[in-house]
Formats: sequence, structure tokens, C-alpha cells
Amino acid sequence: MDVRNCRRCGKLYLYDGIPICPQCRKEEEEDFKKVKEYLYEHPGATLPEVSNATGVSPEKILRFLKEERLEIVGESNIILECERCGKAIKTGRLCDECKREVGTRFLSYLDDKKLRESMKKNEEYAKRKEGGYRYLSKDFKEDEEK
Repeated sequence: MDVRNCRRCGKLYLYDGIPICPQCRKEEEEDFKKVKEYLYEHPGATLPEVSNATGVSPEKILRFLKEERLEIVGESNIILECERCGKAIKTGRLCDECKREVGTRFLSYLDDKKLRESMKKNEEYAKRKEGGYRYLSKDFKEDEEK
């Protein structure tokens, strides 16, 4: 059982993989619903307009954008930038190009790690083989006895 403090309100709650308590999560979803409904009725509204009309803070709306729960429409984006290269983006934290590059680097890292692990296992096997002992399967021994 993992008990933690909610990152938002500070109350203790039974941790379930999400850093905020169920009550704060419910409030977050209510705020998101307000923003979503307002944008549905007023597509293309600006951040201040949405914030004023819904009572949801601009910071929280920006977080919804970074979490890819909302997207900026049109070409006049001056509020959301790629955290890596600074290019204007419509949603998330990275532009498509940086997402691809970071993903490729991560996969390359995983491949390198697997290769290193495989090489280490091969070296360990070679050392065991040099020692004169190795494990043979039971089936092999039975075949040898026949």
C-alpha cells in the first residue's frame, strides 16, 4: 500500500500511479470539460477569452495543451513552443520533428543497451566455457546414453 500527498492539495491519498488525489482529479476533469465545451461552442477562441469565460486559469489551459488534450487552431500561435527547438506548435511539448528525433535517439539507445547486454552475456558464456564446465540439457544426456 503506497500512501502519498496529493501534488495539488497536499492531502494524503492511496497512490494509484497519478500524482493527484481522486478529488483533485475530479476537479481537473470538470475544468477540462468546461474548456472543451466552451471551445466547442466558440472555436478559435483565444486563451484569455477561454479563461475568462470558464474561470479556468490560463496556466491550467496551457497544461491541457501540453498534455495534448487540446489543440490550437489556425496559424497565429504565439503561446505554445517546442520545448526543444522553440518552434511554434499546436499541442504537446515537442514539434513533430523533435518528437521523431527524440524517439529515434531513444530507440537507438535501447538497441545499444541490448547490444551491450548481449555482448556481456556472450563474454560470460565464453568464460564459463573456458572453465571446462557447461550445462547440457537432460535430453542431450539421454540421447548420449542410447
